[in-house]
Amino acid sequence: MTELFNAAAYLSERRVDAGGGERIALRHPRGTHTYFQLTAEVRRIAAGLVGIGVRPEERVLLCMADDVELATGILAAMYVGAVAVPASTMLTARELAALVVDSRARVIVGSPQFADAVTTAAAGAPDLRHVVLTGDTAPDVPGKTCLTWDDLRTADPLTAPYATWDESPALWLYTSGTTGKPKGAMHRHVDIRHVCETYAAQVLGMGPDDVCLSVAKLFFAYGIGNSLFFPLSVGGSSVLEPSRPNPALYAQRVAEHGVTLFFGGPSFWGPLMAADLPPETFSTVRNGVSAGEALPPRMFHGVRDQYGFEILDGIGSTEALHIFISNVPGKVVPGSSGFPVPGYEVQLRRPDGSVIEGAGEPGMLYVAGESLCTGYWCRTSVNRAVFHGEWMRTGDQYVRNDDGSWTCLGRADDVLKVGGIWVSPSEVEARLLEHPALAEAVVVGVPDEDGLDKPVAYVVARPGETVDPDEVVAFCRAGLAAFKRPRLVVQVDELPRTATGKIQRYRLRERAAATVTPPTATADEVAEAKA
Repeated sequence: MTELFNAAAYLSERRVDAGGGERIALRHPRGTHTYFQLTAEVRRIAAGLVGIGVRPEERVLLCMADDVELATGILAAMYVGAVAVPASTMLTARELAALVVDSRARVIVGSPQFADAVTTAAAGAPDLRHVVLTGDTAPDVPGKTCLTWDDLRTADPLTAPYATWDESPALWLYTSGTTGKPKGAMHRHVDIRHVCETYAAQVLGMGPDDVCLSVAKLFFAYGIGNSLFFPLSVGGSSVLEPSRPNPALYAQRVAEHGVTLFFGGPSFWGPLMAADLPPETFSTVRNGVSAGEALPPRMFHGVRDQYGFEILDGIGSTEALHIFISNVPGKVVPGSSGFPVPGYEVQLRRPDGSVIEGAGEPGMLYVAGESLCTGYWCRTSVNRAVFHGEWMRTGDQYVRNDDGSWTCLGRADDVLKVGGIWVSPSEVEARLLEHPALAEAVVVGVPDEDGLDKPVAYVVARPGETVDPDEVVAFCRAGLAAFKRPRLVVQVDELPRTATGKIQRYRLRERAAATVTPPTATADEVAEAKA
């Protein structure tokens, strides 16, 4: 049974109706927006979208910097019953064009700094009708109606949202494309409410006095929850920062706005530790949050000891909209993803599909919960492989621990079998990151001349440090079973990442296969592995 529910109204005008209109909703480079101002702007941009012919369930694609226009654009699209499609600002024009065509967007909105990619992408999109840029200059795309953001603001504001149902489509988020072609995960209005009432309320305990700052941007699931859905759902405040991640800049924003919840990922927490900033800078932060990749224990302990707050690591996905397994304040199990979030079920399955009941046996992670997307847009074969009734196959290998926490072993394609024994890359990476010279580390498997997997480590040195590969291998051997150690250590300036910051392990595997010849196992190593 469906009910009338509009997520944009839930996040904006509901707060005004509850008496919180004067509270600050958004903090951005040009000032602040109260809930009164945010609601008025959402209604005005919504009227502008209706004025150019946007109809319910049509897609509005946004390639924009994290600023007030992107936040109000997403909400305005949902307010009129259309589907907001935030796209990565790191995509090339060709990649962006593929999303515009795939989504069959009727409107694309861009920020001036991404104008070249937006206009190029718009030119070849047959279903696109309007191209909008923020700023003073309208775009120039032959065959399309070109407008500025202010052109959308000339209509009289709407006074009520479109009568969407809880089941109505609200938001498409394209997967980061760690392998293959990005896929549009389709989310309903009710999905947004669900993640707010579960993870935000029951894990983070968010309230109206919280101020959120996210390193992850609004264009993907983790960021849009952190910076838009969660704070607005409770009448809190969000700090929108359009700049690229920089520890010193983000520390400044923390101190400037009194941030209480600081969201990042391992690729940010490591540099933050290395920046060695004054601990008092983070005195207002009650918790950090991490997702995207498993948080090495070294980073949890380092940030807590150095800056005084705990990082709550968890796992979520674009398909689930946000985090569904998480550590909880005061009960963190370092090196684990924590415990199932209330409102979600998780289970492990063997390759034959049978469910693993006890602790200690690794398996494929499945999740069920109300916020799971309805599927991928126009990807029937993938949908059938990923979604099984109420359950979704995550593609992650996990193990349940004796204390009830869950630990990630890596993606199914990432786990290695060395000497006949399964090896988790994350375990080896955690040991590598304990080395004082290393800032980042990724372990991939490379077949030797016999076709057997050998761990190869790609590492990035800390500023001013040098890497001795043999010494690093010996360091690993001193802290791990010898068969788990990397057989080679390759130093690189940076690691390949997706637009959302996730490591592209497949690129490292391709690079290693083309350039690296790991040594064949000796008889002693084989015996050692089997011992």
